[in-house]
Amino acid sequence: MGNSMLRDLIERGPVMRTVSLPRGRQTLHTMPTSTGYEIRTDATYDWDGRKRGQTPFTVLQHTIGGAGNLRYDNRELRVKEGETLLVLVPHNHRYWLEDGGRWEFFWISMNGDEALRIHRSVLAVTGPILKLQPRTIEHLADCSLRLINGAETPGRASAIAYEAAMALYDDVFGSHPIFSEEYRTMQHVIGHIVINLEHPLPVEELAKVAGLSRAHFSRIFAASEGVPPAEFVLQKRLERAIKLLTKTDGMPVKEVAIRSGFRDANYFSKVFRRVYGTNPTEFRTTGMYASVGRGADTALRR
Repeated sequence: MGNSMLRDLIERGPVMRTVSLPRGRQTLHTMPTSTGYEIRTDATYDWDGRKRGQTPFTVLQHTIGGAGNLRYDNRELRVKEGETLLVLVPHNHRYWLEDGGRWEFFWISMNGDEALRIHRSVLAVTGPILKLQPRTIEHLADCSLRLINGAETPGRASAIAYEAAMALYDDVFGSHPIFSEEYRTMQHVIGHIVINLEHPLPVEELAKVAGLSRAHFSRIFAASEGVPPAEFVLQKRLERAIKLLTKTDGMPVKEVAIRSGFRDANYFSKVFRRVYGTNPTEFRTTGMYASVGRGADTALRR
């Protein structure tokens, strides 16, 4: 691609495109929300990651020229030319331009479970400021251009966003053996969790599977997956319970609980109601399948 895509994006001049999914459509795992190219020269450019709503999304923003400021977890940083900013919202961060400054950049924002998972994994090993390879910048600029020009369908828009996320993934994990090994370790632990949901999965055991101390493992896992290990295990157990309830009409709720890793059926029902607003039996008989997942993460954190 050479430098043609980035050059083409710049030659279009400042532009922004918002991408929205039609009402009533199924949620997609990766979906762009906005993209564009801007040159900002005043202090009105100011974004606070705690004041942009509660719907999670990510911002991937590459600095073409000038520089901007970033406060991230109470650290003051400078986003310079050639560097790429990656942040998740909501989060304790702020990026802005000071009086008299200049910041030229292009960005792609996206949401969806897979986009969030990938970007959390990247942030866990790189932090919020990345130094990407030129070919990756070109690839991201190409994705931005295609979205600006208009993806024909929501599926096509989703595919372009996923392509951008994978370009970032390949740059980070394909070029840094230490980062890649750390990511593979977390995937190994997740595989262990999935095939052992019926058995106790204390954090100490998961840390041993990873070959790390409990404290280090808990920090890396939470940064990679967005939730602490114990909460992740509970999410996976509830996901299995949902599958069993929807696909095995004749299986008693007590057996569903056991196969999902809940030894106490009463505790299982209590957790299920807290997360989904109904008990397992009512869920199965009323067919509340469409509502599953919405608000589940929030309920687990209460």
